[in-house]
Amino acid sequence: MSRPITYAQSGVDIEANDVMVDQIHSHLTSTYGPRVIDVPWGFAGLFRLDYDEKLFKKNYRNPVLVACTDGVGSKVQVAAKAKCFDTVGIDLVAMSVNDMLVMGAEPLFFLDYVALHKLEPALVAQMVKGVAAGCRQADCALLGGETAEMPDTYRRGDFDMAGFAVGVVEKDRIITGKSVRPGDVVLGLASTGLHSNGYALARAICFKRAKLKVTDVLDELEGRTLGEALLAPTRIYVRSILKLIAKYRVKRVVHAMAHITGNGLPGNIPRVLPPDCNAVLKKASWPRPTIFNFLQKTGPVEEDEMFRVFNMGIGYVVIVAEDFADAAARLLLQAGERVYHIGRITRGTGKVVLKD
Repeated sequence: MSRPITYAQSGVDIEANDVMVDQIHSHLTSTYGPRVIDVPWGFAGLFRLDYDEKLFKKNYRNPVLVACTDGVGSKVQVAAKAKCFDTVGIDLVAMSVNDMLVMGAEPLFFLDYVALHKLEPALVAQMVKGVAAGCRQADCALLGGETAEMPDTYRRGDFDMAGFAVGVVEKDRIITGKSVRPGDVVLGLASTGLHSNGYALARAICFKRAKLKVTDVLDELEGRTLGEALLAPTRIYVRSILKLIAKYRVKRVVHAMAHITGNGLPGNIPRVLPPDCNAVLKKASWPRPTIFNFLQKTGPVEEDEMFRVFNMGIGYVVIVAEDFADAAARLLLQAGERVYHIGRITRGTGKVVLKD
């Protein structure tokens, strides 16, 4: 007769999970606002869409819930190489909240999912610390999550993350791009680097072709290590964009927005363009972060491919009415963004035209 086998012997440690929950609890509660109903050890998170306190009452008239889900791709492999786990959580939040922001939505709450070979409470706590930091930047609550220990699925040292966000927007304030017209100005908000896209190409260049290490300090990257440059967290644009939208509650100044992720500027801006309009962008109108010049030269990579894969220094685009372009840019600048007039809307066929 075979000896009894335990869950721990099969590779899953229940006690480690209990330790982890205790370690991450403070990170979750640091994101809670007055709409969260805290039920310790609850099976689900509770969040009030509206609430009774006069100071905070939202008074929604016709609220529409907005939901997003995303991951951070193979950026997690760079984090594993660098043994730096407290920034990819910010990326995880950014990928979803920046997407819903395009619709004019305010993020409400976020859920995360982490899967890994072996549950190490301190390591997962670092990841969740980053997620909580991202949620605080986005003014949304980290309402819960799931951690999966899967030794037969992930190799030792491997992990993956996914995130899920829910937000809200008034039905008559949803921004779709249908108001875009020739003459509108395209404002570009600076990225912090690669954000969370194009890492398969970036890793192939850095680690396979150039045989670099994450600890290498490179002059081309302004003295940063390669790991620091590749792991720069995705910028979260929530506060500045919501301020801009709130400034113009009557006048519809913001005609469209785009989060510049996979497929870059040429692939994302057309998603909010009418079929009879083009966005004509001048590439010299904004500075290109050094990480892109480094990757292009080291690859080498053709210019068109760079723009097709990476954000090239513009992480978020706002298309505004021409008469309000300067005022909108000033407001975004005051909110902490680096803002550039990168192009205009012309008559066309629903595409991006890049000019030198």
